[in-house]
Amino acid sequence: MKKAFQRKCMACNTKKNKYDLIRIVKNARGEIFVDKVGNLDGRGAYICNDINCLEKVIKTNRIGKVLKSNIDKKIYEDIRGVIIDNRERN
Repeated sequence: MKKAFQRKCMACNTKKNKYDLIRIVKNARGEIFVDKVGNLDGRGAYICNDINCLEKVIKTNRIGKVLKSNIDKKIYEDIRGVIIDNRERN
């Protein structure tokens, strides 16, 4: 069994296992996307699998600040899709 590394949600500041959070990554070319695998190269930012945390991040532009980039609305829609998919599985 893999060791569960702890990461902090950028919206609610709650520490959780890395594998329980959604990772948004900025690669070396400056591309930003949702890392569904959780181990792609680049700067990572984490968010809970919760719509309330997503809404808080959108309102405060937290992802843009953490990754030091402008965030396209498509990224937020991708995160919303992952949250909805995860909710339907459970």
